[in-house]
Amino acid sequence: MRSIEFHPHPYQADAIEWGLTHRRCGLFLPMGAGKTVVTLTILSRLMYIDVGRVLIIGPKRVVESTWPDEISKWKHTSYMTYSLIDGPMSKGKKPIPGGMDIYLIGKDNIKALCDTYDKTWPFDMIIIDELSTFKNPSSKRFKALRKMMPLTDRLIGLTGTPAPNGLPDIWSQIYLMDRGERLGRTLTQFRQTYLQPGRRNGYVVYDWILRKGSEERIYQKIGDICMSIRQDDCTKLPSLNLVDYPVDLGKHLKQYRAFKRDKVLEIDNDALMAVNAGVLCGELLQFASGEIYKEDKTTTVIHDHKVEALDDLIESANGQPVMVFYYYKHELRRLMDRYGKDHRVRTIGGPDDIRDWNNGKIDILLVHPASAGHGLNLQEGGCVAIWYTMPNWNLELYQQANARIYRQGQKKAVTIYHLIARGTIDEDMRRALEEKDVSQKRLIEALRK
Repeated sequence: MRSIEFHPHPYQADAIEWGLTHRRCGLFLPMGAGKTVVTLTILSRLMYIDVGRVLIIGPKRVVESTWPDEISKWKHTSYMTYSLIDGPMSKGKKPIPGGMDIYLIGKDNIKALCDTYDKTWPFDMIIIDELSTFKNPSSKRFKALRKMMPLTDRLIGLTGTPAPNGLPDIWSQIYLMDRGERLGRTLTQFRQTYLQPGRRNGYVVYDWILRKGSEERIYQKIGDICMSIRQDDCTKLPSLNLVDYPVDLGKHLKQYRAFKRDKVLEIDNDALMAVNAGVLCGELLQFASGEIYKEDKTTTVIHDHKVEALDDLIESANGQPVMVFYYYKHELRRLMDRYGKDHRVRTIGGPDDIRDWNNGKIDILLVHPASAGHGLNLQEGGCVAIWYTMPNWNLELYQQANARIYRQGQKKAVTIYHLIARGTIDEDMRRALEEKDVSQKRLIEALRK
């Protein structure tokens, strides 16, 4: 494929300058803003002058497909050599070949890589694509990578969703940039300074909330190393229409309410019991979609209301390709069985599926938000998406999945439907995602340059 010239938009030029002048920083660019080519442009200006080996960490599909495609796509980066780090690793056995400019690794392999090299860490620059996947300071990937920070001269953290569940998520992400200089060298110190316990049971704290005035103090602390831009700062995209499509459960709503109240559901001469609130939440979500797992891991169909609503939306698309987000495996099977005979239905199994979708060879693309949540470019294949089931309170999955088709390169107005079963957990979930989005937008606005 012939490489092409890159002409940055003004906001991209600003982001490039930020990455060049800040040795360790965050670029909080909205989804679809071209953060990959922005970062590669930064590397192209630093390579062989200020940096040697560069490690790019990201979701598995993104490092396997998106980054290699982007490196080859642009004339000013096509000279760069790269290698994918994959497979088993063990201490003393160096898994990376020599002589490459860029090394790509999935985030789930980063602990093994850190354990293998330890103090002989060979990378002097790290790019973390989707920095928010390191938001959990208790995760093995964060603990492993933080040990490498004294050995790494440059770092850029990329994300469009830096605080998917609010500012209490931000500490570990900033720590990877400054080793605790701004928000505290430990999570405990961060919490003591900026947070207070929310829901708790004795000494067990279930969540943390901001102290009065902490939001502004955090923005001030991190504003010198984090740059953000809003979606409307970018090249103008076509319109986005978010539509809540109500689904009436009819007589099944009474059964749903009894299940929610009693935590027991009588199905197929058996009783399904929700042992705790978390289990009940998942089972109510399945009930709303129409099929549910039983104790023996088989499923039973409760109703067809939501899948019939999906029929209506697919028919109203008038032959346009449609992307459908599902959450449970039984939903995938049910939708495959329902549409597979009369439509070209696929899931994302690899680069060929992405290519075929973008080339108009797929009628219905069934997508789990966790498998297409970061970095995949699906905007050329369609402009209609339908949430069959909402992503279980996860704002990051929701926003990232939507951004697969609503991003730069999309030429048509985009419509995203939410199938919302009236009177059910669907409504609660939709409302919670909206409230979380407000918190994240405040962060983006505060760091906007």
